[in-house]
Amino acid sequence: MRVNLKGVHRVRKTLANGRTITYHYAWRGGPRLEADPGSPEFHQQYVAAHDVQKQRPIETLAAVFLAFEQSSDFTSLAARTRKDYAKHLKHIETEFGDFPISALADRRTRGEFLAWRDRVGTASQRTADYRFAILARILSWALDRGLVTANPCKRPGRLYRSTRAEFVWKDADETAFYERAPEHLHLALKLALWTGQRQGDLIALPWGAYDGRYIRLTQNKSRSKVGKRTPKRVVIPVGAPLREALDALKAGYETAGMPLPATILLTERGHSWTSDGFRATWRKACAKAGVEGLTFHDLRGTVVTRLAIAGASVPQIATITGHSLKDVEAILDAHYLMRDPEMAEAAISMLERDRKL
Repeated sequence: MRVNLKGVHRVRKTLANGRTITYHYAWRGGPRLEADPGSPEFHQQYVAAHDVQKQRPIETLAAVFLAFEQSSDFTSLAARTRKDYAKHLKHIETEFGDFPISALADRRTRGEFLAWRDRVGTASQRTADYRFAILARILSWALDRGLVTANPCKRPGRLYRSTRAEFVWKDADETAFYERAPEHLHLALKLALWTGQRQGDLIALPWGAYDGRYIRLTQNKSRSKVGKRTPKRVVIPVGAPLREALDALKAGYETAGMPLPATILLTERGHSWTSDGFRATWRKACAKAGVEGLTFHDLRGTVVTRLAIAGASVPQIATITGHSLKDVEAILDAHYLMRDPEMAEAAISMLERDRKL
């Protein structure tokens, strides 16, 4: 019986004679397993390697990073989050893999970590903040489990500050996208503008989430500290323009005698989207449409703005988008409605109607 061994790292190599072989390691960076995969000897070598690893004292941060990657806190993250973590963790480990755990309690250590963040920040403040947040999260996890005695990275503040006040899709941007972007992306824009949901939730949205009146979905994005997912269930009434588009598409499948696909949004070839595939295609479509400086995520704030201008209250907006009340208020106060003339005009119109009564 073949046993699936967790964490085995595979590396493919092309030999001088052109033949390709695969080397197997007990884990990424671990010892190589010489036996044939699937054999009893292979399993014995794997178990022996991990036994040695467990007995080895945790003396440097490299061991902490490895323990975190093997924990449920890491493996339970969304696939994209794990991918992002792994990419940045390589840079963190290069810098601090040999850092002694015993030095974490030294007060000078925090300064050393912050100096590293500042160096990374000279190239990208957002990257620096993200890597530092990952390091802080891992050390917090390790502290809770007694692997380290201090976390000198907690509450560091942020280098990157951005209100994105001007990053709102205007009517002209929407019109340009519908006129010039590929037709198979039109429904994605309409879904985003009438639900206020994130890209990942919309490209994974199944037809079963739509019942003709409502879209029901469970959001799968962090709402607190980095990497900590707290899924939230939202029920969104479907506005007439979106309902007409969905009903027409659904009727088209029925007329053609075709079963509904797994997801509502599909690629040009009729396949479900991958996150990276959609992101790249969306970026090219925006460039073709002349929509510059705006991302798909900006549509989420745009919906908050439009709902507020239409007269929706903060609780009503939060019910639709899934934001907390505090987040909606922050968006309206500092991010998207900073002295927005449309909001001012709507307010004056309301006052005019009131004074005519």
